[in-house]
Amino acid sequence: MKKVLGTVLVLALSASALTACGSKDSNEGAAGTASAQPTAAGATASASANANVKGKLTFVTNRTDLINDGTFDKYEKAFKMKYPGVEDVEFEGITNYESDIRVRLSANNVGDVLMIPSNIATQDLGKFFATVNDAADELGDLYFKNIKADGGSIYGIVSGVSTEGIVYNKQAFQKAGITSPPKTLDEFYAACEKLKAAGIVPIYINNGAQWPMKQWGEVLAPFMSGNAHYLDTMNNTDEPFKVDNEFGKGFAILRTLKEKGYIEKDLYSNVWEASKGEIASGKAGMYFLGNWVINQVIGAGAKSEDIGFFPFPYDNSGKLNAPLNYDYFYGVSAASKNKETAKAWIKFMVQESGFVEASGFIPPQKSKEPGLAQLKEFSSYKPNFIENVATSSKWNDIGNAAKIDFYGGKYIQKVLEAKDLKTELDELNKRWKEARASVK
Repeated sequence: MKKVLGTVLVLALSASALTACGSKDSNEGAAGTASAQPTAAGATASASANANVKGKLTFVTNRTDLINDGTFDKYEKAFKMKYPGVEDVEFEGITNYESDIRVRLSANNVGDVLMIPSNIATQDLGKFFATVNDAADELGDLYFKNIKADGGSIYGIVSGVSTEGIVYNKQAFQKAGITSPPKTLDEFYAACEKLKAAGIVPIYINNGAQWPMKQWGEVLAPFMSGNAHYLDTMNNTDEPFKVDNEFGKGFAILRTLKEKGYIEKDLYSNVWEASKGEIASGKAGMYFLGNWVINQVIGAGAKSEDIGFFPFPYDNSGKLNAPLNYDYFYGVSAASKNKETAKAWIKFMVQESGFVEASGFIPPQKSKEPGLAQLKEFSSYKPNFIENVATSSKWNDIGNAAKIDFYGGKYIQKVLEAKDLKTELDELNKRWKEARASVK
C-alpha cells in the first residue's frame, strides 16, 4: 500500500481543458463554469454549508498512479481553494484494492472517503458506510443512483461510467495490414494473427496483474448473453459454469488467445503499468478493457488520434452487445468524524475536479456529454447497450462461500492454466453447488 500525505493540487479546469481531457463530460463540470449569480439566500446557505467543510480528510483509493504522478495533489489544491477551512487531504493508495480494503473495512481503518468494494451485500452497506442522499440529490440525475442503496438510503455515488471493448493502437493495425476493426470473432482472430506476424503482441490480457482477468468471465458473460441479470440467474442452478454457455465461451476465447500465442509472454509478473506503454508505442495492439483506460494509454505516450475503440466481437453474428457499466462508487466511512467534508470531496470529484474527464469516463451526471473521441468511434458501430444492474446479495454470498473471487481474477487465472476446460468448470460447479446449498 502506498500512502501519500496531502499536499494538494489542481486548479479548477476550464471547460476547454475538460474537453481536451476527453472522457466524459468535456465542456461541463469545471469549477467556476456556472454563470448565474447566487441570490442572497443562496449565498448565505452556501456560506453556511462551506463553513462545515473543514479540517482534515483521508481518501483511500485504488488509483495509486494518480497519487504517484501528483494528480491528486492538484485536486487537493483546487478543493482547498474552494473550501479554505480544509487543512489537509491525505491520500492512501492500495494496489490490491478489492482484497485489501475488505480487511481494512473490518477494522474500521478506511479513512473518510473510499471506493466501495464490489462484493458488499446491499443490506450490509449501512454497517460500513454513511448515507449520502443529500450529496446525490445535489448532483442531480445520476447514472446508477440506486445501485449502492438500501431502503431508500444511498451509500455510494458512482465515480464514472464506462463501457467495455477493444482499445487498439491504429498504427499497430496499419503496420500489420489490418484495414478496419474486426466485427466478428473470426475476424478478430485473423487480426491477432496479422499482429503476431508483424512482431506485435496482439493483445495484453495482464494475467500477472490478476484483476484484468475478470473481463473474460463475469464482465463478458452478461453482455454477451444480452441479459443484464445474467449473474443472478446463477443462483438458480448448481452448474452455472458450462463449456457451451457464456462463461464457457468467454473462457474458450481467452484460452484460444493463449494457445495461439496472441498474448504477452510474461504471464506471471504484474506488468500492468508497463503494458500501457506497450499499447501506446504500438509494440502491443490491443486491450479488452473499459474506455477508462484510453486516457491512461495516451498518458503513457500515445497520440490520441492513434488510439481507437470498438465493441468486442465475441461471436460471428456481426450483431454485438456492449455493457454500460459503473466503476467504483465513492463512499463515506460510517466511522468518519468529518462526514460533511467527505461528502463535499465526493461532489467535487464528480463534478469539478476534472477526474471524470481525465479518466475517460462517461460522466456520472446524465446531463453531461462524453467528450472522449474514442467513445464516438465506439458508438458508430451501433452496439446494443446493456445497462448493468447490481447483483443480488445471494449471488455475492454464494460466490464468497464458494471462494470464487468474482471481479478479483484469480479463479480465471486457473481457468487459463487448466489442462482441460471442462474439468476446471466441473470443479467450479462443485464448489458453487456446495455453497449454494449452504446459503439461504
